[in-house]
Amino acid sequence: MARAVEWWGEPVRRRCAQWQRVSAEPIAADAAPFRRLLGEARWVGLPEATRRRFARHVGAHACVSYVGEVAECRMSMLGWLLAQAGRLVGAPLPLSRDTGVAASVSVTGDIDGTAQYWTRQYGRAHGFPQVIHSAKRFAGPTGIEEYLGLGLGIALMLDVQDASLIFASDHYFWKLGGLRLRVPAWAAPGRLVIGHVDLGEGRFAFTLDLVHPWFGELVHQLALFADCEPEEAK
Repeated sequence: MARAVEWWGEPVRRRCAQWQRVSAEPIAADAAPFRRLLGEARWVGLPEATRRRFARHVGAHACVSYVGEVAECRMSMLGWLLAQAGRLVGAPLPLSRDTGVAASVSVTGDIDGTAQYWTRQYGRAHGFPQVIHSAKRFAGPTGIEEYLGLGLGIALMLDVQDASLIFASDHYFWKLGGLRLRVPAWAAPGRLVIGHVDLGEGRFAFTLDLVHPWFGELVHQLALFADCEPEEAK
């Protein structure tokens, strides 16, 4: 063991000394996918901080992080059952109604900027935190899709409402290899709306609402976050 440490110890120390965090770089206006999908008129209606967060290229070696806490969480009984069933596809909905627990988000991406990978972690009053993985790809009929697990995805529509960035579900789909099947509206879990609401001073709110046309509100979640990237990256 001592020889092994002596053999690789110095190269590792040099590598660690040279390492520094890679910041997500601003994207040229004509290449920023969120800006392109929204259109210039709606894009300029967003707060500067929101535009900055969504106008960066999160390359393969960069990571954008946010930290905060879950402030509100409501689930009907049907919503709770749906969240538990969602474990089969990576548990994309909150599994408990716990509030006042820690939350964090990490965003990485691929080299060519066609996808972003989001990892959300929610603390729980008891047990290990819930970890959710999803991928946003700039593809499909609406221009942006969120992939969850086992081929399940959501085609999203972007909008701006009251200076907040809105991601709303257009339809759900299953993708199996080259085959893409649209989930019928009657079989869908409801309309999903995600909001990014800037609060100023480097803070924002994340809202999640899942509403079924027959059964009403299934899930509501509000989490508060703060930017935590280096100041020079802002």
